[in-house]
This record gives sequence, structure tokens and C-alpha cells, in this order.
Amino acid sequence: MGQPLALVIDDEPDICELLSLTLGRMDIATQSATDVGGAKSLLGKHDFDLCLTDMRLPDGDGLELVKWMQIHAPGVPVAVITAHGNIETAVQALKLGAFDFISKPLDLNHLRNVVENALKVDDAPEEPQSRLLGDSQPMRDLREMIDKVARSQAPVHISGESGTGKELVARLIHETGPRGDGPFVPVNCGAIPAELMESEFFGHRKGSFTGAVRDKIGLVQSADGGTLFLDEIADLPLAMQVKLLRVIQEKAVRPVGSSGEEPANARILSATHKVLSEMVAQGEFREDLYYRINVIELQVPALRERNDDVMALAKHILKRLSAAATLDDSANAALLNYPFPGNVRELENMLERAVTLCTSGTISEGDLNLRQASDDTIAHTTTTTNLGNQVEDVQRQAILVALKKTRYNKTAAAKLLGLSLRQLRYRIAKLGIE
Repeated sequence: MGQPLALVIDDEPDICELLSLTLGRMDIATQSATDVGGAKSLLGKHDFDLCLTDMRLPDGDGLELVKWMQIHAPGVPVAVITAHGNIETAVQALKLGAFDFISKPLDLNHLRNVVENALKVDDAPEEPQSRLLGDSQPMRDLREMIDKVARSQAPVHISGESGTGKELVARLIHETGPRGDGPFVPVNCGAIPAELMESEFFGHRKGSFTGAVRDKIGLVQSADGGTLFLDEIADLPLAMQVKLLRVIQEKAVRPVGSSGEEPANARILSATHKVLSEMVAQGEFREDLYYRINVIELQVPALRERNDDVMALAKHILKRLSAAATLDDSANAALLNYPFPGNVRELENMLERAVTLCTSGTISEGDLNLRQASDDTIAHTTTTTNLGNQVEDVQRQAILVALKKTRYNKTAAAKLLGLSLRQLRYRIAKLGIE
């Protein structure tokens, strides 16, 4: 590859010169434009490797240019330069397809990070998605969306039921994007005690509290140059949500006991099985944080929504278990007709147990030990028209069966369902189970 070429668009000569000098020191050639018209003309004549544009231009704005580039120059990553604190505009630019944003006054270290990531976009592997199995339309759509969002640095929120593979989707976004050679740091927000959360996320200085015997780097900084995946983000306490919002907006962290902030260069991906919009409406999740992490939303389909993939998944899981066991006709029929309240995770657990139990080398329906609720949930799934009610009915029946099987021992029932005790308690309360 020859010397990269960047397009710089700003009507302030000083900014243009600063950007050109900075990029020149990175061995990147530049061409400049002072307005939208000039930028479009240059984009039609040259093959640029990246584009940096100011938001306010004499004949239009950066948002207009970002939108135009998605059609006329879709292969060129574009980062927008926004006024300090103008997060709403930055989020809007990301939604329209911008790669990233840079705030004024320009932080040259952050600018270099953005540029380096933009130049890596086309170097990312094209087909690392073999772990995301399934040829159903929902899965093809999901893989297409992963390809699109991986090229960007926009925050992505991954929604879907427990057991659908949200962390796998997050890993694929990371691996197929320009940060793929950096760290991927998954964090279960519901698993960190509230009193330790700030120290775990942001780190601390020696002596900042009892037990802080040495400096510690937090999870945010350990993801520097890579991706921070906040799983079950809905479980973050409101006080912590405020601090996380500041980290995302300022791209900086303040360790506990430190007097100053330190740069944080991690892409934020998040996930939850809860409906964040409902939590925002109920005051349980901050609206400003919701709009900041939900720039792009990916919905991971439930297994019952992609029934065509069940047998392919089952064969793959059996192969991974190194099992010589095969499924007989009764097992095949049972799997195809079962609604899988626990999704892919439930299928994995079911087959792992069946391989252990079956003695003949052939797995039958009895070896699968399907939940007794399957007939009821199938009836609900086929007769109820409201999708939300369908999902809740399936979950309610599955939880009731698990509770009965474990004689109402919630810890054992949670284990049977593939949930944490906290998740089970939340669902019992939400679904009104006595």
C-alpha cells in the first residue's frame, strides 16, 4: 500500500494547517477543501483513505456531507469535528454513518487514534463470522449488520433474550473491525458489587481507600485500543450510569483517588436482555446514557424465530462435544417443535446432558429431557398474536416448571434455566409469579 491520502474539510485555515501537519507527521498525504461543494468535487476525483470534516461549513454542514458520502463514497471512513460538548450532533453523525468524531479543542492524541483506526478499516478480516451459525434470514440480516457496524467506532447496543449469543456478536464486531488486534474486555455489570464498581471500572490510586495497597488500572483503561463490552448494562446503578456517561462523552477516566483525568481509548459495546426503553420510561435507566450507547441497535433473534437453524446448530454442537452420538427421528422432531425459552444456551446444555445420558450412541427424545412446558409454550407461540405476550408466556411457563422441579429452590431453578439468581428474581418480579 502506498502513502495514505486524507481529505481535510474546514473553513478555518489554522485548523486545516494543524490537521495537515499532524497527518503529515503520520506519513499521510492530505488535500484540503473549505466547503461541502469543494469536498464533493475532490471526492469524485481521488481515492481517499479517510476524511476529516468540520460540522459547520459555509455552504452546508458536516452531517449533509456524511449522508452524501454513504452513497457516493461509501468506502471512505469519515470522522466529524464537533464543538466541545455537542454530543447530540456527534451522535447524529454516527447514526448517519460517520466512523467517529473529534471534539474541539482538538486533542492530537485522540486525533491520531481516530486516524489510525480509520486506516485499519480495510485491513480487517472479511469472513471471521463462521462461529455465528445459521442460514435463516434473521441470521443473514444479523451478519450483514455486523459487517456494517464493525467498520464504525459508533457505540452499539446489542439486545436479545438470555442465551441468544449477545457476547459472541460483540466479539465478532470487535474482531472484524479496525480494533481487532486490540483487547476485548467483557464486563458483566450485574456481577460487580456496587461498592467496588467505581474502582473496578476506573481504577484507583494507592492509599485512596482502605485496602488500596497499590495503583490499579480499571477495566476501561485495560480495553485501551480495543473494545469494552458492557454486558447486562441495565444492572448498572444510576450513580454509576452518570460516571459512565462522562467517560463516553469525554473519552477520559478519573481513577479513584486521582486529581486528574486520563485518556480512555476504548470502543463501547453494550448488551442486555431487558428492554432499556421501558426502563428509561420508568426512570430506572438514564435517558441521556441510553441515547449515547444506543447509537446503533442490533437485535439478536431468539432461537424460536430462526427455527430453520436448529438442526444445523445441533449438529455443530454435537461435533464440538466430540460426540459420536446422532439424533434419531424422535429427537429431530422434538427439537424442531420445541420453543427454546433458553435459546442457544439451552440447546447446548440439553445436548451436553443428552450425550452423557444416552447409552446406545443414538439420542432419542427421552434423552433430551425437554421441559414439560413445551406443549403449553408451543400452543402459546402459535395462537397468541402479541409477540411480547408470547415471549412472557414462554418465560413464565419455563420458570414455573423449573421452580416445581427444584421444589421452589430459586438457586437451583436459576441454574436449571441458565440464569443468574439475580436474573431469575428480576423475571419472577416482572412476570408477577407468586
